[in-house]
Amino acid sequence: MIGGNNRALYIVLFAGFLLINTVLNPIAFGSSDNQIQQCFSSLDGGWLEEQEGVKILHVSGSYYDMGYQHGYLLKEEINENIRAFSYYFQEYEWSYEKVLSVWNIQKMILPNCYIQELQGMADGSGISFEKLAVHNSWMGVYNHLFSCWGASLWGDATQNGTLLHMRSCDGINGLQDPISKSYVYENQILLIRNPDNAFSSLSPVFSGDVTSIGGFNEQGIGVSELSVVTEADTTFFGINAGYRMRMVLDFSSDAAEAVEIMNSNRTCSWNFIVSDAAAPLGCAIEQSANKAYTMSWFDAVEDTPPFWQIKDVVRRGNCYIHPAMASLDRNRYNPSGVLGLLRFLLGIDSTFINWIQYKTISEEIEKQYGTIDEIRALELLRDVYLGNTNLFFRLFLANMSLTCRQWVGCPLTGDFYICFAKDNTEAYQNIIHHFNFFNLLNSEPP
Repeated sequence: MIGGNNRALYIVLFAGFLLINTVLNPIAFGSSDNQIQQCFSSLDGGWLEEQEGVKILHVSGSYYDMGYQHGYLLKEEINENIRAFSYYFQEYEWSYEKVLSVWNIQKMILPNCYIQELQGMADGSGISFEKLAVHNSWMGVYNHLFSCWGASLWGDATQNGTLLHMRSCDGINGLQDPISKSYVYENQILLIRNPDNAFSSLSPVFSGDVTSIGGFNEQGIGVSELSVVTEADTTFFGINAGYRMRMVLDFSSDAAEAVEIMNSNRTCSWNFIVSDAAAPLGCAIEQSANKAYTMSWFDAVEDTPPFWQIKDVVRRGNCYIHPAMASLDRNRYNPSGVLGLLRFLLGIDSTFINWIQYKTISEEIEKQYGTIDEIRALELLRDVYLGNTNLFFRLFLANMSLTCRQWVGCPLTGDFYICFAKDNTEAYQNIIHHFNFFNLLNSEPP
């Protein structure tokens, strides 16, 4: 997977990996103080800690360095996640070879820094570059059956006008490693990245992810995704959404730069939420391979019935709102009402469920409008997911969302509130953890 010009470098790196293995196995191979010092220095800037049962991985330096630190410190968890995702792919007829073929297309335009990060992870973990590349390609080939929620709130909507980015990551908890029997939700981490020549960021990820499915950076830019279940208007000739969101966190200093990255090199159907805390402003992006629309709360499209505008709030679930996009995921625009319910019960389409999610959370935002802070936003989300606010949500979605994590972040202050799935319980059934991104970024190894 590495070009000819890099083969010499690969040989050197592989030799380094063998040396580290020697350090880690002193009985078999012997060791020396000098070798041990080399092992520690190779992880300079990368360390793993645990707070309140949450694993926090700190990586820094070059992209290769960050990948190496990640791979070295979480090699077993990465192996488990690779097997779990691979098993899931195969269930839906995405063989390893098929995903690999997509990677071989998409790698041609992927920024080289992420190739280097994958190579560092491979050298640090002992897992092949190819396996890691395939593992990080799932968002380039398969955005079906997962469900999520996202919103950006600011101005009159929040308690003090500060922008909040809201996120629920759903549909993941069933993914299990067939060997260790561990679930991917057990291998979640908070990733604190401090790259050379790029912006630092916080993002909750699964061990082994070079990609991102949500977070925010030191410039106050937040991003997250919502899958749209359709195979229409899809191409593999692009950069998968996970890498584009990582690019936003690494390189965007304002909303315009973030939107440009997200709307370039598109592949398949997604909704995204982009937040700019400095503006403050949030926007929703609806896109497929050949179409893309970016909207904030004041755009007329947001007021297309049965959907409606809320001042200083943008929000999305797993269906399109823009009429030009809606035909890609359903053949009837209005998903609400008795007819929407009948279509769902008859298996015609599932958009009624997406509508119920949108309607229920939107109504709760309106009820608490102007009083919402980070804790209220996350408690609002949890209350809805527990089925406490809407009968249809309780019947069709409560305790069935397979929610691995829910979080609300304030990119301006760095405050971050999150809950995780644990011990076969959904994220919203578990305790809320509070961290501050800037404190974590500036912390030192114990």
